[in-house]
This record gives sequence, structure tokens and C-alpha cells, in this order.
Amino acid sequence: MKNFTIYLVILVFLFVSKVLGQETFESRAKQIANKIEKVTKEEKQALKEEIEAVNVQFSEGKITQEQADKRKKELAEARAVIIEEKVTLAQNELNDLVQQKVDGKIKEGDSISKHTLIIHWNDKDWSGKKRSKDSIHGEKRTTSQFVFAMGLNNTMIDGKLQDSRYSFIGSHFYEWGFTYNSRLMKNDNLLHAKYGLSVMYNNIRPTDNRSFVVDGNQTNLEVNAINMDESRFRNVYIVLPVHLEFDFTRPKESNGKTYFRTHKSFRFGIGGYAGINVKSKQILKFEEEDLKYKTTIKGDYNVNNFIYGLSSYVGYKEMSLYLKYDLNPLFQDNLIDENNISLGLRFDLN
Repeated sequence: MKNFTIYLVILVFLFVSKVLGQETFESRAKQIANKIEKVTKEEKQALKEEIEAVNVQFSEGKITQEQADKRKKELAEARAVIIEEKVTLAQNELNDLVQQKVDGKIKEGDSISKHTLIIHWNDKDWSGKKRSKDSIHGEKRTTSQFVFAMGLNNTMIDGKLQDSRYSFIGSHFYEWGFTYNSRLMKNDNLLHAKYGLSVMYNNIRPTDNRSFVVDGNQTNLEVNAINMDESRFRNVYIVLPVHLEFDFTRPKESNGKTYFRTHKSFRFGIGGYAGINVKSKQILKFEEEDLKYKTTIKGDYNVNNFIYGLSSYVGYKEMSLYLKYDLNPLFQDNLIDENNISLGLRFDLN
């Protein structure tokens, strides 16, 4: 819940900063966002190299397949912890920045660039920028966005929502990441390729005082011996999402030139995602003899190591309704396949 609150603060902060147009405020936030992106990319690359080294050991016969799989899982979990620690440091910087804004330490005048030299002579601007207020600036063909999404999460069995097995309101997902948006046609703004890197958190809360218990290669829901205040099952994934986006933003014309922009009108995207599971854990809270307990149990829970699915969104400007569905089941070998499904709000912030 702590991380969820932090990500929500990030979302609110970025939205407010865009509305108020505080350039320095936004640029400092973007630096922090870039730091998070850099950490994620570096750790992912390091994980890739470590897994390749394990594959080499296996191919040379130095370790068994079981040892290789176990080692890969350990490496992925270790990298996930490193990412979480480094991202937490960046989030603390962001919290300080937000607090400075709330305390009024970042003034209105701070939004002006401090390192730009502008000389006016006979109404000329020697900074290389036009002074006209009506000038139109087009976007680059490829732009980048910070993505944040949150909403309801559950599973489906044979096409039926399992809202009786898992709390409908209490089960949620959230996702954050970075995407690139590339206009596909030179002289038309409709079609865009949207691709990037995201971290997904899928949570389900079993109903009727139940929790997950591993029995060999099966992971079953069983009733707890004591009354639980909370039972939550969380899976964390690093994924590569790819969408074909239709953006109905109309181009602007000025002095006979056409300028293209994005995220200024209705848009929708359709595509999918694929990635790896980096963490699975179960969180149990209960009270006994006036003492409150919280237990976090980490393990693989027979969860699929990989994830892939379909996703789509439709919205206006930066906000959209977001739907994603896993094509592979949550658990590897369970007799009944459960597929994760999520519905919520998505924000793409330039």
C-alpha cells in the first residue's frame, strides 16, 4: 500500500505540473523519471547477461536444467530487489520536490529557464526563438511519455469473472513505465507505434477467509485456520508493451506549413505485452490475543515465469480507459486455468 500511495503521488504531481506549466518543476521531475527508467534498463540488461551466463553453464553441462531454472529465478528476484531499492531512493527525491512545492519553496518565477540568454534589439530576439505568441511548434516524429495506470484486477475461468473467489473492489493493479510514440506516416497523424517498458503489479484478494497453499505442482485456495484481516496475493512483472495507436488529433497549419501534435484529441490503441515474473508473494494480516501480525511469504507459488497478453485503451487527450488480459494462465500446472484480467484508468503524460 505504501508503494501504491507513492505512485499515486507521482501521478497527481505530474498532472498538476503539466496543468500549471511549471517548466523547471517538470524538468526536475523528468530527471527523476529518467533516473528510474535508467535504473530499470540497466538492471534488466545486467539480468540478461547473468541469465546468459547460466545458459552457457547449462550448455557446457556444468549444471542441470533444474539448477539452471533455480538460479535464473534467484537472479531475477535479486535484481527485482535492487530495482525496488534504487527506485525508492528516486521516489524519496520526488517526495522532497513535491513537499518543496507545497511549502512554497518553488516560486512561480522558478518556472523560467535560468540559463537562457535573450537579447532584444529593435524588437529582434537574438536567442533564436520567435517572439510571436501565435507561433505553432510541432512535435518530433517520435515522442516519449511517462505511463501510469491503476484499477480493478481479477481472474477469469472459462470466460467467467471470478469475483466470488476474489474481492471485486479489493483486488487491484497498478502499472508505471515509459513509452515511445512514433508517427508511422510522414504526412498523416493517424497511426502511431507505441512501445516501451513497464512494471506491472497484479493483486488479488481471496474471499471467505482463504489464502493460497502450494501442494506439489498445484496452487490451491484453502480456508485459513484463523480469521484473517487481510489475504492478498501479488505478482510483479517487467513487460514490454506494444500498441498500434490511432490518434485523431488534427494537425495545425501556420504560414503554409503543417504541424503534427499528439494527445490533443480522441485516441485508442490496440496491442499486447510480454515479459517476465520477477516476484510473487502472499501478504497475510491477522490479530490474535490483541496482537496484530503481518506475514509476507515469498515464493514461486507455481506462477508462470513469463507473461503475455492483449491490451487496449480508448480515451481523450492524456487519460484513457485501459483493459488488459493475460493469454497465458496465472499458474503453470493447475488443473483449472485462471487468466488475469484488469480494467482501469491509464495516463500517458508527455
